[in-house]
Amino acid sequence: MEEIARGVYTAKKSNGEVYYRASFTYKNKHISLGSSDSYDKAARKYEYANGLIKDNDRGIEDYDDNCPLSFDKYVLIINYRDNNIYLSNPIYVRKKYFSYYLSPNEEMKFSMDDLFYYMSHKIQKRGGHLFVADYGMQLSLGVRYGMKPYSVAGKDHNFINGDELDYRYENIEVLNTYQGVEQCVHKKRNCYRTKIHLRSNIIVGYYDDAVTAAIAYNKAVDILKRNGIDKNYTINYIDNISGKVYADIYSSVSVSKLLFDMA
Repeated sequence: MEEIARGVYTAKKSNGEVYYRASFTYKNKHISLGSSDSYDKAARKYEYANGLIKDNDRGIEDYDDNCPLSFDKYVLIINYRDNNIYLSNPIYVRKKYFSYYLSPNEEMKFSMDDLFYYMSHKIQKRGGHLFVADYGMQLSLGVRYGMKPYSVAGKDHNFINGDELDYRYENIEVLNTYQGVEQCVHKKRNCYRTKIHLRSNIIVGYYDDAVTAAIAYNKAVDILKRNGIDKNYTINYIDNISGKVYADIYSSVSVSKLLFDMA
């Protein structure tokens, strides 16, 4: 690249087309501001970024569509300006937590214990679902907090303050940890209902605790598989009881006779 003006460089695409890149140095950190199809646009990015670091009154809420910088770049520059820490994701560090911005109008909140993780994992949103790329897989965000994939708010988990973007640990209440298990009221008592889907939902049974309900689900899966149902069910992994206790519960727990009939 060739610098043609302060903070603006020319570069060429593989087809020979010229484009312009903007960057600046702040606190000994070289920060790329992105590419543009014209010199004027690149120069405006450079001038705007330099003005942003000098204007301590300008905050994240002041971002608008006229800003030449991407919103992600805007956030990370302000965070670096205010907190002296450069992060590659749109994170703003606060006193007791940090904000991760999905957009100018979508502010997620996380406990400080999660900062290192989200420094290197970008949150993506698709079809209303939040996920990160982790070890080559798309991992549902809630799984990190004990939620099942595609867990339903109000049914499988709660956000205590009502804000579904507030993922601070103290704000998350997991109601249903295990596959096929949900809390319910049955015959005027609080209990756990186990369901499994074949051609429709089958009620496996009602149980006094979540672990027994989860083991009942596993037993239902085994019954269906023994009877030729080749379906990719997710087995519940239960690590808070011994193998003997698991086996005792498994052998004694009752499941619906419908499982045998439908298999």
